[in-house]
Formats: sequence, structure tokens, C-alpha cells
Amino acid sequence: VQLVESGGGLVRPGGSLRLSCAASGFTFSSAAMMWHRQAPGKERELVARISSAGGYINYADSVKGRFTISRDNAEKRVYLQMNSMVAEDTAVYYCYVTSYDTWGKGTQVTVSS
Repeated sequence: VQLVESGGGLVRPGGSLRLSCAASGFTFSSAAMMWHRQAPGKERELVARISSAGGYINYADSVKGRFTISRDNAEKRVYLQMNSMVAEDTAVYYCYVTSYDTWGKGTQVTVSS
């Protein structure tokens, strides 16, 4: 089981980024997927979760209305579209699959002017 995140970087406040997580080694279409993040000095927190078929989605209150999680089961990818970003979104973002208790290595997102 492997998860590989990409798409992080430096963005100005108010800007957008799209993260991608490529999955392999398991039946992706049967697995709920999550994005978490960990800011410096803080605990890792759940950002968004999507069910296996994409019909059930939920978000942390801090990102509701700004972030959108989606998935492409044919491509075995899960995405996180981040809009209207603020400094508090600065963190390492991780992809996670509950069924296999597996984390990606993370991608750094920095929001700064």
C-alpha cells in the first residue's frame, strides 16, 4: 500500500492550490480516503474525508466553503482543491487510507505574502 502526495508549494493569501494523492497497492475504489494536515507545533488534524464512491464527504469547520475533496477511482487519485487560502492553512498535508492505516509522506503547503 502506497500513497504519494504532490502539488504543495508556496501560495499567497487568497490564492489556490490543488493537492493530489496517487494510491497503489490496494483496491482504491473500495476505500474511504482522507486528507489531514499538521502545522508546526500542532497536532495532526483531519481536513476532509470522502467515501469510496464519493457520495459522502465531510470537512473540518476551518476549511468548509474553501476546500473541496474529490476522487477519481479510475485514476486511483484523491484531490484536495484549496481556495481562499489563509496563513493558518500552512502545514504539511497528508493523504491517509483508514482501511490500511497508511499515510503518505506529505506535501508542504505554505501560505505567505
